[in-house]
Amino acid sequence: MIDTDNTKDDNILVSATPFYTLDWYIKWIASVFVLAAMSIRGVEGYEMYDLCLSLVGCFGWTIVSFMWNDRALILLNVMGVSFLIKTCIQIFFMGN
Repeated sequence: MIDTDNTKDDNILVSATPFYTLDWYIKWIASVFVLAAMSIRGVEGYEMYDLCLSLVGCFGWTIVSFMWNDRALILLNVMGVSFLIKTCIQIFFMGN
């Protein structure tokens, strides 16, 4: 017998996070930056764009992780920002 009750399937598309809050905007903007960085990763001559886009995106997700008080995301993104800043310092100030 075919189940004609679609209410169960409709719940799949319901988001667990509220819409149009500050964290919602930051997470989506940060995600766009991370995806843009990933789309040019490995393209010769665009390494600095990748680095800058990644840094902005990762920093945005760091803000969101603190807003959500999510320790796993805090650890991941704080370490990511640290690594990216270290690379920026190496490139800009140490000439590597």
